[in-house]
Amino acid sequence: MNHRVTLTENSILKGRKNLHFVGIGGSGMFPIVQILHSKGFHITGSDQNEGDILKLERAMGIPVSLGHKAENVVGADLVVYSAAVFKDNCELAYAEEHHIPTVERSVMLGAISDAFTNALCVSGTHGKTTTTSLLTSILLDCGRDPSAVIGGKLPKIGGYGRAGQEDLFVCEACEFVDTFLHLSPDIAIVLNIDDDHLDYFKTMDNLKRSFHKFAASASKMVVYNGDDANTRDAMAGIDRPTVTFGMGRGNDYQAVDVRLHDGVNYQYTLFYQGEKQTEIVLAVPGKHNVLNSLAAIAAAHAVGVGFDQIAACIGEFHGAGRRFEVLEKVDGVTFADDYAHHPTELKAILETTKEMDFKRVWAVFQPFTYSRTAILLEDFAQVLSIADRVVLSEIMGAREINTYQIYSKDLAEKIPGCVWFPTFEEIADYMECQTEPGDLVLTLGCGDVYKCARMMISKAKEKAGGPSCR
Repeated sequence: MNHRVTLTENSILKGRKNLHFVGIGGSGMFPIVQILHSKGFHITGSDQNEGDILKLERAMGIPVSLGHKAENVVGADLVVYSAAVFKDNCELAYAEEHHIPTVERSVMLGAISDAFTNALCVSGTHGKTTTTSLLTSILLDCGRDPSAVIGGKLPKIGGYGRAGQEDLFVCEACEFVDTFLHLSPDIAIVLNIDDDHLDYFKTMDNLKRSFHKFAASASKMVVYNGDDANTRDAMAGIDRPTVTFGMGRGNDYQAVDVRLHDGVNYQYTLFYQGEKQTEIVLAVPGKHNVLNSLAAIAAAHAVGVGFDQIAACIGEFHGAGRRFEVLEKVDGVTFADDYAHHPTELKAILETTKEMDFKRVWAVFQPFTYSRTAILLEDFAQVLSIADRVVLSEIMGAREINTYQIYSKDLAEKIPGCVWFPTFEEIADYMECQTEPGDLVLTLGCGDVYKCARMMISKAKEKAGGPSCR
């Protein structure tokens, strides 16, 4: 079943060449802009804040306005806006007043995916960005030329996506508010299903139903985690060809004899349909990345990449931005940053760090959303306790109002020795005199806690060589 159309034939873009992006400086918008620009669309945009992405877009010849103004929309055939843009935005209001169609970013991403005959869409509660980055890296290193939209920064391409010339598209498929149901995958990849975004889905059964709908929309194949019970349940009844990956017997792509090969990273023997293929040596830490690599292997193999090529490429992949990203080592203290924000992700990364040769592991965690913190409070307390010391910032509410009456102090009370501070500045001041040579300081969360990492590094550098506070 071939449901593909060209971009200009798509119902959203048909007859339209002038596209205006509200919030064009966002990391999720940039790869969409790159792809549409490469296809010959005339693009303009606006954003409230200056940044590196705006500079890159201007270098592409795209007119970008700083600040939102109604006149920015004049001449546009279609307006694309990010989910962060408020509905009363003056540019959206102008578009509505002048009957210019508007679409949210995820809808436009769906239109783009529909134009490829090889759209590889990576879904799952955990590991999407790492797997999408790894799959993109494998394809590039093997001489392929995919377009890509990634939820994090991939150092290899210096950004969050790319516009390629091949009929091949790699895309991160996010389940939040069912945005992945806008996509048209040829190969749907499901990494895992865990209890997240329950403020929207309410129940695990609802979450599984959404993943089932996503997988059922694949035109060619479904690749899923055969080790994960929730995923197996959600994939039941899928009437598409399926392949599984995992460490358990019976998976089509299986990791056998999984072991540490350098004290940090894992190695395993890859079997495909019961036959030994090659050795896989990871260059990113954590046992959870064994499963992520298997998913990427299955997807790359499905589009014609050989196992030996894949193995060589995996050995050169050193991770995506904010995925255990080592930032700096100052005066014997290692500072790193990770996007983990769900208990399952925190458990994976903290257990990984405890396998490493650090004196103490400090977890500096910024909880994200009141609903997630309240619903999973006990789970957060349990997994954060894996670290030697825990420091919390106040909860970043993002899109929510604190109707739960939940605060970081409520979480801190459940973690032995935990302290919390309202601001990053206070955390940086506290940490300045707490760390010792041999420590790992790991900032964690999907908000802006990386700013706290920068502050701590700056203070550590100021302290180095100066008067000791110990």
